Amino acid sequence: MKILRIIADSDPRSGGPIEGTRRFGAVWAQHGHQQDLLTLDAPGESFLTDYPGEIIGVGPPRTSNPLHKYRYAPKMVPWLRSNLKKYDAVIVSGLWRYSAMGARQALIKSGVPYYVFTHGMLDPWFRETYPVKHWIKQISWLISEGPLLNSARNVLFTSREEMLLAENAFWPYSVKGRIVNYGTHDLLGDPLIQENAFRAKIAGLGQRDYFLFMSRLHPKKGCDLLVKAFGSIAARYPGIDIVIAGPDEAGLTENLISQAEAAGIGARVHFAGMLRGDDKAGALHGAKAFVLPSHQENFGIVVAEAMACSTPVLISNKVNIWREIEESQSGFVAPDDIAGTTALLESFLKLNQLEASVMGQRGRTYFLEHFHVEKAAMDLLGVLAS
Repeated sequence: MKILRIIADSDPRSGGPIEGTRRFGAVWAQHGHQQDLLTLDAPGESFLTDYPGEIIGVGPPRTSNPLHKYRYAPKMVPWLRSNLKKYDAVIVSGLWRYSAMGARQALIKSGVPYYVFTHGMLDPWFRETYPVKHWIKQISWLISEGPLLNSARNVLFTSREEMLLAENAFWPYSVKGRIVNYGTHDLLGDPLIQENAFRAKIAGLGQRDYFLFMSRLHPKKGCDLLVKAFGSIAARYPGIDIVIAGPDEAGLTENLISQAEAAGIGARVHFAGMLRGDDKAGALHGAKAFVLPSHQENFGIVVAEAMACSTPVLISNKVNIWREIEESQSGFVAPDDIAGTTALLESFLKLNQLEASVMGQRGRTYFLEHFHVEKAAMDLLGVLAS
């Protein structure tokens, strides 16, 4: 098959959708299929130099203006209308960008089957947190996103929780929803070598145990909850620290450092920045547990990566795969507040070494059966082929 993926941004720092996209593309290429990317990046602006398909950039040059992510790309619709017939299927990843608006203009009457991944963007958390933006989105829904989703062969959800939360998020709501497997690649390499290399790069960590937060530093991710919760129990557990890893595009690091120092744990909170490759694998393998107390999280690729490393996962019930974590007994789940995050940490710290190891092994087993990218990609290919 020849597949076109439409996605706003191909920069890996933009979060999970592009990571899943590139992993699926790599699996499909191994089986003789090709996935090209149409992005709102500028022509020649390539973040994925090893991507096994064509990357078509149709957007304007990148700027520091925060509105750049909504950028208008006048070349997008003409390119689609000229090239759609080359593809067997089209996947639109994400909403509320010109990538979705341009897709609506070109796809609805094209005759080419297309599918839409919402990537959690219909979650009611956004409506409750940003009510003014929600009404702006409702107008956009009537014009663009609603028709795009209503006419799609399927709207794809990565968990039952995501599909349930999306119901009637906007009016009118009439979509053909379908739950598909989602996931990521296994983290290969020597875990001990990777962990030692990671530790050597984090000043002050040494061989101390640590909880790992790894995600974009963003208010919705709950990294402040982790610092506050850890601060409330740190004196009783002097042998463990926190590592916070991820790009800080929202400028939260300074405030998190202040919170840690005020709680008397400044020397026990370590900031690693964005991690890739062996450094990322080493951080996940070395962590006693992975913690994500997010206020809203669609799937959480990094949760699956932690499970691949046999690392127990401690997540909020706003991470949409929380049901799967509870059912597989591969971690703990609690509300996305300070009390809930504190309960996550203490529940884990009360486990003995064997119990923690068994929990991590359950996560590894579940990852291989459900979240491994090979399985997820081939399941999605079956949907497209049908």
